Formats: sequence, C-alpha cells, structure tokens
Amino acid sequence: MRDETAEDENWGQQFDRLPETPEDRVVEGRPSREEVVDWWVERFGLDPETFENYTFWEKGAGKIWAFPAEMVDPIQVEGLGMRILRTRQRHWKPSTNAVQRFCRGATKNVIELSPGEAKAFVAGHDQQLDRWEGDWGYLVAAHELAGELEPLGVGLYLHGELRSTVPKGRQEDLVKLD
Repeated sequence: MRDETAEDENWGQQFDRLPETPEDRVVEGRPSREEVVDWWVERFGLDPETFENYTFWEKGAGKIWAFPAEMVDPIQVEGLGMRILRTRQRHWKPSTNAVQRFCRGATKNVIELSPGEAKAFVAGHDQQLDRWEGDWGYLVAAHELAGELEPLGVGLYLHGELRSTVPKGRQEDLVKLD
C-alpha cells in the first residue's frame, strides 16, 4: 500500500493531476499542464484553447491523459479520458487518438499524404518520402477526405523516411482511400 503522504513521488497505479505550471511541480519529472499545452501549440500550431476544457493527468511514468471534466486527485482507476502523450523520454510522443481528436486544426508539422501513401501509412508501412522539408520527429500524417484534411495518425519522420506509428491493432488494409 502506498503512503498517502508521499505526494512528491510518482505512483504508477493511480492518476495524478498535472500541476498547472512548472513552479507548482512537486513530483520530479512530471510535466505541468502549461508545458503540455505549450508542446501541442509549438509542435503542431494548435490553438491553446483546444485544451481549455480538459484536465491533464499522469498515470505511470510519463503517460499523460486528457479528461474533459474535473475529478478528485489522486484517483485509482484503470482509465480516465484519453491517453494523449508520452513524456519522460527524450522526445515527447503524441498518441494516435490524440492526433485524430485534436489535430484537425494543426498548422505545423502536418504531412499530407496521397491516397497510396495514406493506405500504406494506415496499414503500418514505413515509406520513403523525400519531399518533406519541415521538422524531423513526430508529425501529423493527414489525407484529404470529403474535402477536408483529416489526421490519420502519428508518423515519425527521420532521414527522408516516414515511419508509421499506427498501433498494430488499429492498422487497416483500406481498399479505397480517396
């Protein structure tokens, strides 16, 4: 059983609310709400108001969840909202669900894929795409559907290659994507 007075430690079996700012941090290594929102704004050009009605929580080491309501802190449940980000590593990694949910309004680090490239991406295939001239790292892989650019998921772009990070259980063999 965890010592309930150990507020300065991360405990992987419960959700702990992120502090509002870095100055409010009690648990070493835990990002603040401000840092999480700033990361989405800086990396993908999202409007900070995108996350206005969400609370942010950490469960485990660096698994960040967004929840569209208030909740008691800490809370021991299996899931709370949507996992949106993995931190506590060199490069923060957004989740596929978060990119699909929040990145329709992304203005930076979005790579638009042709129908064939989009099919390969959602099927989990890595592909050589030398045309990208933006930042390396995690990108929003998107494709135009019904006249709108839709985020398909997270791609990792390195050395001219777009690596699909679509989870195996979500990879689809799409017959028609146009």
